[in-house]
Amino acid sequence: MNAQGWRIADSDMHVMERPDLWKRYIAPEWHHAAPIGLSELHRDMRVRVKDHSLTRMGRARPNFAETVGWRPDSDDALAPSESALWDPSSQLDAMDREGVDVAVLFPSRGLFVLGLDSTEHVGPDGLEPGLASAIARAYNDWMSDFCRASPRLHGAGLLAPHDVDAAVEETRRCVLDLGFMTVFMHPGLVNGRLWHDPAYDPIWRECEQLDVPLCFHGGGQNYLQPDYTLGFDNLMMWHTFGQPIGIMAATASLTAGGVLQRFPRLRVGLLEGNCSWAPWLLERLDEHWEWVGDKDAPELDRAPSEYFRSNCTLSVEADERSAQYYVDRFGDDNLVFSTDYPHGDSKFPASVAAFLELPLRDETKRKILWNNWCRLYGQPV
Repeated sequence: MNAQGWRIADSDMHVMERPDLWKRYIAPEWHHAAPIGLSELHRDMRVRVKDHSLTRMGRARPNFAETVGWRPDSDDALAPSESALWDPSSQLDAMDREGVDVAVLFPSRGLFVLGLDSTEHVGPDGLEPGLASAIARAYNDWMSDFCRASPRLHGAGLLAPHDVDAAVEETRRCVLDLGFMTVFMHPGLVNGRLWHDPAYDPIWRECEQLDVPLCFHGGGQNYLQPDYTLGFDNLMMWHTFGQPIGIMAATASLTAGGVLQRFPRLRVGLLEGNCSWAPWLLERLDEHWEWVGDKDAPELDRAPSEYFRSNCTLSVEADERSAQYYVDRFGDDNLVFSTDYPHGDSKFPASVAAFLELPLRDETKRKILWNNWCRLYGQPV
């Protein structure tokens, strides 16, 4: 709760997993292949999976390990959490510093750990579907233990689309057994399947039946195709594109690709990819639907933007001043807020303060900070 007495919910707060998470939690039959967190870089979030380092490091530079990706004040801001080894108490302390009441927790290393295509598609250099499912299950077990520290902490379950049947089963376990508020996937494609491929319908159906939102959340440079970071070779450029373009592609599949036509009660969270692009993208999709939709998407009975407005929620960055253009076009019912703690581009511990400076009406800010979070995650206001 902030100084104005508003309740504040973080739609997409991050944890910093211990490097040995998968060694400790993965099923015994996969222990020999458990991912291992790396620690060569300053506040390293990479993870080693089989013969691959995820996220990809890119070019090496002098003193790279000491400087890349962290703001000048990060060391002071994150020191208490770092000294506590990022435990649940430090997570709650960080929420208190920001004035956040409740948070849905997403990973750091877990954003990258499934960033390999399936062996069924790329051969031995890929990720075996059984191993991918075991990696997701291990992370979710760890997250469940983490959230037991407080009812203010809520887990987002990681799904591995490498095995759709196993992902359906894991969705059910995350919601019914672990009590998570959502499940999520990386927007990168596995097995060359676009997200509107009917092969994924069992996942959408399960989320709809469980009345739990399905979220997409990108992360880093990985080995999935297409490469939403567009092959750029430094953080300044690839990070600019990677998160928003992956979310844009997922938005197109879900709306224009017919997923939300087939599953009209499916709620979707499109996270950490900004919101200001949405008016342009949805207007362009609508234009093309009017132009060739009768042949390319005859199953749609509404314009893509209408599916988006009824089913999808985007996150607004703490300092995304251009969010006012989104609100002008689409209103304020489909936006949620995130501190992005503790990542390098977060404004922590001043994320809420930065958001409150955006040129938006107070009522809009209140909805973004609380009511819309409740709507997305199915919680009473």
